[in-house]
Amino acid sequence: MKRNRAVHLLSLGTMVACLLILGAFLILFGNLSNWVGQWGSTLSMSIYLKDGVSDYKRDKIDAFIRALPGARIRRFISKEDAIEELKAALGEEGGFLERLTHNPLPASYEVVFETADSNRMDTEEIKARLLGLDGVADVQHSRQWVKRLEGFLHIVRLVGTVIGGLLCLCVVFMVTNAIKLTIYSRRDEIEILKLVGATDWFVKLPFLLEGAVLGFFGGGLTILALFLGYLGLCSKKIYLLGPTPLEFVFLPGQYVAVFVSVSMVLGIVGSFIAIGRFIEV
Repeated sequence: MKRNRAVHLLSLGTMVACLLILGAFLILFGNLSNWVGQWGSTLSMSIYLKDGVSDYKRDKIDAFIRALPGARIRRFISKEDAIEELKAALGEEGGFLERLTHNPLPASYEVVFETADSNRMDTEEIKARLLGLDGVADVQHSRQWVKRLEGFLHIVRLVGTVIGGLLCLCVVFMVTNAIKLTIYSRRDEIEILKLVGATDWFVKLPFLLEGAVLGFFGGGLTILALFLGYLGLCSKKIYLLGPTPLEFVFLPGQYVAVFVSVSMVLGIVGSFIAIGRFIEV
């Protein structure tokens, strides 16, 4: 490996690039699955009011919400607050909102259900009762998005499996080429070893170890790069659905061990392919 530093460094860099894509997918998919599980175990609702609803009707809606089991009104968002939040979210691109002749956004309630029995609540029944109140325009709850996301995650899992397989083949290909170049540069030594009685495994073993070492360092450097990226993300609060910030977590320890082990196995497989031609030498 010292004699072919440039080749191995290039192969290692390509391996890390491929494994980075695979590792980033695993982290993002794992966190998405975890977030969907959190949303499925809790219930939150956004209740949108009709324009021009009177204070009397709003008080009735407010009282009805508070009477629901485990319901807590996290906040009431007026039409003015809604447009200001949209402007803040759009940043510099929110200037066009100033040209609107009227505010199209509705006032709304953000409601969180904190009861332990929220999983067994009939959300559609609660939604229907809320829609039956005079002054309520629409109701959206978190489980509607969970069902959509579960279908989306299934598709992402299939696509990720295909892409992950292709990336693993790319890693094997890079290791194979690196080992082939090493074998080519030492073909005279290999021939002499075979002539003086060296066994096949005596010749193969150093190259298999070389592939394993490439895989180990490729997996280790990938985990290090992913962890540095994770440190930059974990300090930020992430809001996707609902009012609760989502926790961004890194790969568990057992997943890290499996990731590095798979990387080493890919390195060994690449070595096997490269040295196959020397079995009969």
